[in-house]
Amino acid sequence: MYDIKTYHRADSLNKALKLLVDNPEACLVAGGTDVLIKLRHHNKRLQHLVDIHHLKELTYIKELEDGTVRIGSGTTFTQIMESDIIAQTIPSLAQALTTVAGPQIRNIATIGGNICNGAPSADATPPSIVLGAEVEITSLNSARKMLLEQFYLAPGKVDLKHNEIATAFLFRKENYQQVGGSYYKYAIREAMDIATIGCAAACRIENGVFRLFKLAYGVAAPTPIRTPTAEKAALNQPVNEDTLNKIQQAVLKDVSPRDSWRASKAFRLQIIHTLAKRVVIKAIANAGGSIEHD
Repeated sequence: MYDIKTYHRADSLNKALKLLVDNPEACLVAGGTDVLIKLRHHNKRLQHLVDIHHLKELTYIKELEDGTVRIGSGTTFTQIMESDIIAQTIPSLAQALTTVAGPQIRNIATIGGNICNGAPSADATPPSIVLGAEVEITSLNSARKMLLEQFYLAPGKVDLKHNEIATAFLFRKENYQQVGGSYYKYAIREAMDIATIGCAAACRIENGVFRLFKLAYGVAAPTPIRTPTAEKAALNQPVNEDTLNKIQQAVLKDVSPRDSWRASKAFRLQIIHTLAKRVVIKAIANAGGSIEHD
C-alpha cells in the first residue's frame, strides 16, 4: 500500500509549475519507474505527487534550424531509440538507452526522469555529457540553461529548485557533427540491472589525430564525471596504441569509485581501466578512424 497523501495530474507545463509552487512538499512524477520503487519503501518525501507524465509539451524530438537536437524531458527511451533524428545525429544516445531494463520500462521511462533522479548510474547521462548536452530548466517566471555535466551536485541531487522543471535537453551541432560516440554499460545482469560502471566516449579525428576527445563515466565517482586527465592525454595526439595506453593510465587519476555490495572499489577500477580502451576503440571506428600501428 502506497502512503500517498495528495496526487495532482498536470494537464500543461504551466499548470505543473503552479502545482509545485502551491504544494511545497510535492515531488514530480514523469515515467514513475524510479518513484514507484521509492514509494514501496514509504518514503515520506513522496507523499505528495505532481504527475507530468504524457505532457505533450515535454514529449518531442526536434532538429532546430541551426542543427541543435532538442529532446523534451518527457520523451521516453523507446521514442528516442526509434527516432530517425537521433539515429542520424546522436546515435550513441540511442545505443545507451537500449541497455536500460526491458521494453516495458523503456516504453514509460523518460530521459528527464532518468537524469533528474540524480543517480550516478543513469545510462542517459555519460553519452549526453560527452556530446556536450545542455539542460533547459523552467520556472513560472524564468528559464535557464546549463551544461549537463554541471547539473549533478551529489548522489541523488541535481541543480533543480522545487519550483523548477527540467524541460529539455539540447545537443549542439558542433558537438556531434563528424563525432563518433560509443557507450558501454557493465552490469552483472546486463540490461536487467543498473550499471556497475557506465562509460561513454566521443571523438573527432582529423588526419589520424584526436581533434576532439571526451570520456565520461557513471558510477566511477559520487556523480557522473568527465575525465580531464585522460582527455588531456588524448587531445591532439595520434590515434595509436601508445595514446590508448596513456588514456587508460590517465583515467585512473580522474575517478574515485567506492566499495558497495554490488562491486568492490578494486573491481570497479579494473572495469574502468578496461572500458577506457574498449569504448574509445568503438568511438574511433564510429568516427571513421582507425588505429595506427608501428
